[in-house]
Amino acid sequence: MQATDAKSNGQWFILAASILWGTNGTAQAFAPAGSNPLAIGALRIVIGGIALISLAVLRGSFRRGLLLPFWPTAAAGIGVALYQFCFFAGVAKTGVAVGTIVTIGSSPIFAGILDFLVRKERPGSLWVVSTVLAIVGCGLLSLPGGRVNVDIIGIVLALGAGACYGIYAIFNKGLIRSNPPEAVTAMIFCAGAVVVLPVLLKTDPHWLLQPRSLLVVLHLGIITTAGSYTLFAHGLQSVSVAAAVTLTLAEPLTASLLGLMILGERLTLPAFLGIGLIFGALALLSWETRRAQAVSARTGCS
Repeated sequence: MQATDAKSNGQWFILAASILWGTNGTAQAFAPAGSNPLAIGALRIVIGGIALISLAVLRGSFRRGLLLPFWPTAAAGIGVALYQFCFFAGVAKTGVAVGTIVTIGSSPIFAGILDFLVRKERPGSLWVVSTVLAIVGCGLLSLPGGRVNVDIIGIVLALGAGACYGIYAIFNKGLIRSNPPEAVTAMIFCAGAVVVLPVLLKTDPHWLLQPRSLLVVLHLGIITTAGSYTLFAHGLQSVSVAAAVTLTLAEPLTASLLGLMILGERLTLPAFLGIGLIFGALALLSWETRRAQAVSARTGCS
């Protein structure tokens, strides 16, 4: 009964992960001048991988007959690593607002397409409605009221980040079917750490000597990587990839609310409308996910 209850709460695990991811922007706002965004992204994966390995060892996840095929694990790790580089490079080219909205808005679309092509899971009509509502809401959130810089290379990089996130979610979903989520996530991030290692070796580490830099990196590595991706993996056990990635659109909602409350940012009327649309989309998708799980449970019992 407890295992069934845990699986029925998959969407709440994913929403919790999204809330943690939503603190990324606020945390990076506290990074001191001179910090390297690409190095921050790389360190996030490395520290997160170490924390995930520690968690998996403490929970005994590696003693449960771990069977991870090489290529899916490597693909998920490469997806995690390339997501960091594409996202930060895209944001540097076309700005935070446009880069973030293109990345987060495109990831559910890529995830839905990849889910159908790889796993033959066809997204339902409510997923389409929820995704459209959430993407429109994110678009309204990204309207700062000032001049918006749109760079075609930045847009392509942001789209690449969205695709990489979809790749990670697809392969992670397959790996956790027969393996503990903590162990799977730990091995994926270890693979990603290998990919980003050359970036760290070429980075001047002096900015990390400041206490504030260290706190930011530790928060990003332990809280928004190890903690959030573990929650996301647990949620994927009972939620489809397409629905899970759409639920992660709670991330920009969280980021906007934190910017309002902590960083003193001001939200426009379109931004408030965007928040309402995202709330509605997440509620609709959460209800649909629970309904589908209830139908599946009744079918299984019969």
